[in-house]
Amino acid sequence: MPLSSSGCPSTAARRRQDREPPLIPCTVRGESEGTGMLLGSMEEWPRSVVYKPSKFIFPRAEGPNLCLYPSSGDTSSGAQLKMPEPTKKEDGQPEENVAPGTGEALPPAEISLEVSPPARPMNDAVMAADTVPIVMVVPPPPPTLKDKDDDITASTPSPPPPSEDGSTHKKLSVDLPNDSVPESAMGRKDSVWSLGDGQPPEDIDKQVENPPLSTLLIEKPQSGSISVGGDITFIAKVEAKDLLRKPAIKWFKGKWMDLASKTGKHLQLKESFDRFTKIHTFEMHIIKAKENYAGNYRCEVTYKDKFDSCSFDLEVKDVPEVSQSIDIRSAFKRSSEGQDDAGELDFSGLLKHREPKQEEVPEVDVWEILKNARPDEYEKIAFTYGITDLRGLLRRLKKTKKEEKKSEAFAKKLEPAYQVDKGGKIRLVVDMADPTVDLKWYKNGQEIRPTPNNRKYIFEHKGTQRILVINNCQMNDDAAYSVVAGDEKSSTELFVKVLPVKIVKELAPVNTTVNERIELECEVSEEGAQVKWLKNGVEVPTGVRSRYRVKSEGTKHWLIIDDAMKEDTGTYSLMATGGTSESRVQVDLKPLKILQDLQDVTVLLGQPLKLHCEILPGNVPGRWYRNGQLIQSSDRITILHRAKIHRIEVESCTLHDAGDYTFVPEGYSQSLCAKVHIIDPPKVHLEALNAPDNTVTVVAGNKLRLEIPISGEPAPRVVWMKGERVILDTGSRVRAETFSDHTCLTIDVTEREDTGNYKIVLQNEAGEDTASVKVKVVDIPDAPGAPLVPTVGGDWCSMTWDPPCYDGGSPILGYFIERKKKQSSRWMRLNFDLCKETTFEPKKMIEGVPYEVRIFAVNAIGVSKPSEPSKPFVPLAVTSEPTMLVVDDVTDTTVTMKWRPPDTIGAAGLDGYQVEYCLEGSDDWIIANKELTEKTKYTITGLPREAKILVRVKAINAAGASPPRTTQHSILVKEVIEPPKIRIPRHLKQTYMRKVGEVVNLVVPFMGKPRPKVNWLKDGQSIDPTQINIRNSDCDSIIFIRKAERKHSGKYDMTVQVENHMDTAVLDIQIVDLPGPPQCVRIDEVWGENVALDWTPPKDNGNAPITGYTIQKADKKTMEWYTCIEHYHRTCITIGDLVVGNEYFFRIFSENMVGLSESATTTKDSAVIVKEGMNLKNPEYIDYDFTEPPKFTQPLINTFAIAGYNTTLNCSVRANPRPKVIWMKNKIMILDDPRYRMFSNQGGLQTGGQSHHTGIVNVLFSSKEALRSLS
Repeated sequence: MPLSSSGCPSTAARRRQDREPPLIPCTVRGESEGTGMLLGSMEEWPRSVVYKPSKFIFPRAEGPNLCLYPSSGDTSSGAQLKMPEPTKKEDGQPEENVAPGTGEALPPAEISLEVSPPARPMNDAVMAADTVPIVMVVPPPPPTLKDKDDDITASTPSPPPPSEDGSTHKKLSVDLPNDSVPESAMGRKDSVWSLGDGQPPEDIDKQVENPPLSTLLIEKPQSGSISVGGDITFIAKVEAKDLLRKPAIKWFKGKWMDLASKTGKHLQLKESFDRFTKIHTFEMHIIKAKENYAGNYRCEVTYKDKFDSCSFDLEVKDVPEVSQSIDIRSAFKRSSEGQDDAGELDFSGLLKHREPKQEEVPEVDVWEILKNARPDEYEKIAFTYGITDLRGLLRRLKKTKKEEKKSEAFAKKLEPAYQVDKGGKIRLVVDMADPTVDLKWYKNGQEIRPTPNNRKYIFEHKGTQRILVINNCQMNDDAAYSVVAGDEKSSTELFVKVLPVKIVKELAPVNTTVNERIELECEVSEEGAQVKWLKNGVEVPTGVRSRYRVKSEGTKHWLIIDDAMKEDTGTYSLMATGGTSESRVQVDLKPLKILQDLQDVTVLLGQPLKLHCEILPGNVPGRWYRNGQLIQSSDRITILHRAKIHRIEVESCTLHDAGDYTFVPEGYSQSLCAKVHIIDPPKVHLEALNAPDNTVTVVAGNKLRLEIPISGEPAPRVVWMKGERVILDTGSRVRAETFSDHTCLTIDVTEREDTGNYKIVLQNEAGEDTASVKVKVVDIPDAPGAPLVPTVGGDWCSMTWDPPCYDGGSPILGYFIERKKKQSSRWMRLNFDLCKETTFEPKKMIEGVPYEVRIFAVNAIGVSKPSEPSKPFVPLAVTSEPTMLVVDDVTDTTVTMKWRPPDTIGAAGLDGYQVEYCLEGSDDWIIANKELTEKTKYTITGLPREAKILVRVKAINAAGASPPRTTQHSILVKEVIEPPKIRIPRHLKQTYMRKVGEVVNLVVPFMGKPRPKVNWLKDGQSIDPTQINIRNSDCDSIIFIRKAERKHSGKYDMTVQVENHMDTAVLDIQIVDLPGPPQCVRIDEVWGENVALDWTPPKDNGNAPITGYTIQKADKKTMEWYTCIEHYHRTCITIGDLVVGNEYFFRIFSENMVGLSESATTTKDSAVIVKEGMNLKNPEYIDYDFTEPPKFTQPLINTFAIAGYNTTLNCSVRANPRPKVIWMKNKIMILDDPRYRMFSNQGGLQTGGQSHHTGIVNVLFSSKEALRSLS
């Protein structure tokens, strides 16, 4: 894009930005001054183009269409430098070129231009056919600044840094930095060409300003070159001596790609800090580089408002032909449909380390198919070749190269661009193929019409050439021009160059004082030039109300300041388009002279205060300060300044007006100081207490704090006194403290002795004052005496007490009563309303629990301390009468009574029972037991035979005897016979089983009177007392065996006899043990991986049925036994899944309800599992005759049935083959009767039906074997 004289894009250039060809940035090296632009077709660039002022030299016959347009620097090279395609002379040398419009040969200054083309032509899918690459060459102009400050404020670019060897370049070279970038990277949106220090193409049209000096980077990354798969490291260093924290760094590829998000296996970012050298080191490691890693990179460092950047290039050599590995069908896989970049080749995944899948190169050219196909066939072609992003494909197809049609109207069109100096003349020439065609010239779309009096535009005709001459070119002529011939159009750009305005006469430095006039003069090279005045880098305001005035006459310019101030000190500069001039202006103050200094004063409170001083110069203003704070004028404070006198007046001074006063003349470091002292007589302000007669009442034990305001200046000395005793501020409980505006008397815990008059004495240099305060301490009453409890009931009591000896100075209002359990520490209040009397009756107490009570006295001050607790007392009550008194036994001389405890016993508990009796007809009750009995059964002895008595029982506790329980009828003292009865427990009604060695302890209860006789027999024989112990009582018999043995098994007969009455019972006891091992375990058969075993049950079953067997196997090599099966019930088994080639032994344990047998029976022989390939001789077997005549194994039994209900008859039969079964009733065959249903299942026969008739049911069966046996 063309640049204006200030480095900014021109208006016309911005309007034509959309239709300009893309810019191809390049790196420029050389001595040449100025700015230029190189136009041409990249595909046609030769390997090397050398330009000399007098001729163009191309190494091959067909040269490119190149144009170089200088924009600044050496103007002797002409207004326009065109490099059209050279024509061959007869001798083969290209003819010399001249600058268009001038007719003169180019100046003899020698400049060389080197252009390095890309490694290969651009792909059609990446670069459209109508795209014309443009290379803008922007070398910086020579330096015009003198010092560091000039570098900061200058607007012209600074010179490039010298090379490391110190030599200067002798030619201007243009290098394409990304000449090795593959097509895939060039087609991406984030793949850009570098310009200088990393300037992207989008920023070429921006103003070329002076880049800031590098203030952060002390070592920049350097460009490098590596081969594919190699590693490289770029290092940037930042000095951290002036930095408070670590600077932020970013690494970019191109302009937009931030490499911080691309770190991984191929890219690593590292940073370190050296504490000794104070240097931050930042490193970027590229590992196993690929060909698309080549390009321009940029490093940016920021710290607060500082910024520094550096760009560098990476070249990757030996790049394979990417176009041969790119599959258009895989490139247009849909990834961002609907977005702006849909359809673009997205190769961002190449930055990640992913091994691409090896795919076959497509054998067809999809692009050619799409170009030659109709639009309605696009979707079918995309589906055929697996292209999912059809919309992006069509968008890319529109950008493909189109065949350029040959112009019919123009033999030679306008050049792409022209350049002319401001005020110069330019000729726009076209060559017509048909001279008769009418032409129309346009400027920015507006037709240019010739006018007779205006010589701005001149139209010329020379043969087939049509020429538009533009005279006196100005900035408004910088525009887009086009010529239209019929339906064809040719367009070009015109760039108007403005020469820079240079400084002819520099600004001179100025040193002056305040209130003087300042004039800064500067002269430039052009009259009426636009310049800028700046102060410290900021433009000086020159409005109507500004202190600055700007004047210009011809080439001279002035900046005038009429009344200089100290703030005007600074660096002033004049900026023109061709340079900047600076000058230092220093404005100093005039010396200060003090005629009269400030004086210290002392003033009474409320009196006026006046301070004044005299200084020269008299027109210098100043400020007044009090204790460092600025004083402002107000209704009370007046500040005056008349000539050399400065005065401050305060109408009625207060204590705040005292302090250090300072007057500071404006602009001077000197100051005048004085002290003001305010004094005031002391005074005690007792009205702030707000207490009648200055009497303060306080409750004893509380904290008393009397704060009494005082006044006086200076602060008075305060003394507190009680009588003749002085209260000090160091006291522990009673102390006096003094503050700036009040004094305080503090008593932490008031006591009765603190009552009295307290005196306050104030003294200072202005006078003395005294005051008195009376303190009255009131207290709670003393505790009453310990209460007395004269009467105690079941849940209540009565109590009395005496009033306290001291009422605390206030009448007793009442009493609070509390009680608690003796074992508890929690007191409970019994009354919430004050008790006015000295007696009280607590209720709702728990019987039998010890209690204590205490008293509180209450007056207007509060509640007294509790009294001493009373002596513990327990509320008690007698129990209720015993219940269910009955006769348990009667003999000729005794009566046994039994009863149940009382329903209500009470908290006092139950100490025992007292039994009394009396003879019928008498009221004299005789105590049967002299001592209380705790049992609920008692036998009264020593009674006369056949006498009648009454019996009663009382419950006795600590509260006394309960009401008696008496029998309702008299009792005859005579024994009664009761037949014996054995009550066998339920678990003994069946066989009682125990293991050998366990204890047998059986209790068999019985009844009978008088005491029965008990006899035991075992299997009809007497029991050996040495083996079995038997113990008998009045109501039960116990049989005990300490260690049971199998010989103790059997039936035990128990006989209970009372006179002629007898009862018997039988107990079946079975003692079981472990069974013995099975017998005759043998291997019956071995085949394949299976072994058949059989055995016989053990000889000793342990006195219990055999419940199963456990079979184990062992390999002969290890003889480790493993269980094959447990709880097996049959006596034969087949063991499978054995390992071929091994030899096995087997053993079997028997099991009953006690457990497994102690030993097992092992097979004598071993079973060998034959390996494959060995011939197994199958034994011959004789067919066994399994036929068997029918035989009932379970016959029919008599059955009783209820009429109308179903009944079932069952029987079992054994026969082979299956017999025919016939059911008969009363010897009549049952056939087709729906009331009967016959079933047969595995030898069991069943019939069912409703019971209506009784009779005999027979079952007949027949079989061939049966018939044979019958015959």
